Amino acid sequence: MKRIVTAAEMKQLDNHTIHDMGMPSCVLMERAALAMKEEIVRRFPDGGRVLCVCGTGNNGGDGIAVARMLHLAGYEVCILAPGAEEKRSAENRFQMRIAENYGVPFAEEADFDGFDVIVDAIFGIGLSRRIGAPWDRIVGKINEADAFVIACDISSGLLAGTGQVPGCAVTADLTVTFAFPKAGQLLYPGRAYTGELVTADIGITCDREESSGLFCVDEKDLAALTARVPWGNKATFGKIGIIGGAPGMAGAVCLSALGAFATGAGMVKIQTAEENRVPLQTRLPEAMIETDRSETACRALADWAAVFVIGPGLGQSPAAEETLCTYLRILSECRKPAVLDADALNLLSRHGEWQKYIGRHIVMTPHPGEMSRLCGCPVEEILQDPLSNAREEAARWGCVLVQKDACTVTAGQGNRMWLNPSGNDGMATAGSGDVLSGITAGMLCAALGKEQTDPAFAAACAVWLHGCGGDAAARKKGRHGMTAQDIAEGAAIRLRDLWKDTEE
Repeated sequence: MKRIVTAAEMKQLDNHTIHDMGMPSCVLMERAALAMKEEIVRRFPDGGRVLCVCGTGNNGGDGIAVARMLHLAGYEVCILAPGAEEKRSAENRFQMRIAENYGVPFAEEADFDGFDVIVDAIFGIGLSRRIGAPWDRIVGKINEADAFVIACDISSGLLAGTGQVPGCAVTADLTVTFAFPKAGQLLYPGRAYTGELVTADIGITCDREESSGLFCVDEKDLAALTARVPWGNKATFGKIGIIGGAPGMAGAVCLSALGAFATGAGMVKIQTAEENRVPLQTRLPEAMIETDRSETACRALADWAAVFVIGPGLGQSPAAEETLCTYLRILSECRKPAVLDADALNLLSRHGEWQKYIGRHIVMTPHPGEMSRLCGCPVEEILQDPLSNAREEAARWGCVLVQKDACTVTAGQGNRMWLNPSGNDGMATAGSGDVLSGITAGMLCAALGKEQTDPAFAAACAVWLHGCGGDAAARKKGRHGMTAQDIAEGAAIRLRDLWKDTEE
C-alpha cells in the first residue's frame, strides 16, 4: 500500500525528519530540487527555456534551487520571484544568494510566452486560503501560457488536505510531489489541477503513526490478494450469489456477473425474475439461474454461496423489499460477506429499522445520490468533504463503505481509508457500478482464503482494479465509446497482465 498524507501530517513528518532525526532542511530542499530537475531533464533532454516562478516561502526556495541546477545543466533559465525581502523564509533567502552567486538570471516582470517549461513554485502544502494579488494574476498568466507546466510539490492554489480550490490555482501538466502523495492531489477538483503525479523520495522519515490513515492500493496489493493455488477448483475460487434483476432488468445482474467472472470467481448463481432467464442464459451461459425467491430458496442460496451481491436491478417493489429484508436477516445470522448496491441501498435508506442487520460483513457501494439518501445530507455537502463523510458513515453503519465518485473513497472500521487513483471519466456510463459490485464480490472471495485480510482492503483493491479496467477500456475504445462490458473485460486483461510473467 502507498501512504497518502494530509498537509498537517506532512508538516509533522517534515519536522520529525529535521528536528528529531537531524536531517538539515537545506539538504531536503536540495534533494527536492534535484528530483524536480531530473524530471525536467528526462522529459526535455535537449534543453530549452525554463521559467521558474517562485514564492517567498520554502516552496519558492525549492523552485530557486531547481533554476540553479538547470542553469548549471545548460538550460536557458529565468527566475521570477516577486515578493518583499522581509517576507522570505530563511531557506528562500539562502537559495536566492546561491542562485545570484551562480549567475542565474532573475526577472522583475516576465513575459510568459516563449518558454518550453514553467515551474510553479509559488505556494506549497501550507496554503489554506484564496490566492490574492499579485499572485492571482501570475497564476492566470501561467495557465494561459503555451508551456509545459510542472508544479513543485503541489499546484499553487490547491488545498493539500481536501483538493478544494478556494480561488484560482495553477493547472499543471505534471506535479512532482515529495515523500508522499497528498490527499488533495487525488480528490477532485484538485486532481484536475495536478496533472500526472510523480512522487519523489527526498529522505523524509516516516514515523509509525498513521494519523490520517489514508492509503491507496497498487499492483503488489492486488497480486497478493488474487494469488491462486494451482490445485484449486471452481469451488476453491469462490461461489457468488447475485440477487437482483426485476423483470426487464436482466442487464444489471448480467454485468455484475461479468465483473465477478472477470476477477476469477469460480461459480456464479443469479437469483432473478423468471422473465430474465432466457436473456441471461443466452448472454451468460456460465452463470446458473434461480428464479424462486421464497425464504426456503433464499436460505438454500445462502448456504451455497460464499459471497453475495444484492441490489443490481432489484427494483423497489414490495416484493423487492421482502427479498432484501430476508437476505439481510439471513446474512446477519451467518455473517457471510455481501455487497449492497443500487436498489438495495435505496430500499435501505427507507427502512432505518434494517440497520440492525448491517455489520462488518456488509460492503455498501453508494454513488453520491445514494449516499445522500442514506445519510440525509445534500450531495454538495458530501462532495465538499468526502473523507469525513465516508469515515463517519462507515462508523455509523458499522460496515465497509465504498463511496463512489470520480475519486472513490473506501472506509472500513478503524482509522484506515483508501483513495482510488485509477479510472477515467469514460467510466461514467450505464452499468459501470454493476460491474464494480461483481468485481468487489470477486475480491471478497479471494480474501476468504487469506487470513486476516481486511474486507475494506479487499473492497479497495476491487475499486482499483475496476478503475484499471476502465483505463484499459479507454485505451481500446476511447472514453466516449466504452461501455460497462468493456470495463469488465479490461479488468480481466489487467489481471492477466499482472500474472502474465508468473504464468509463463
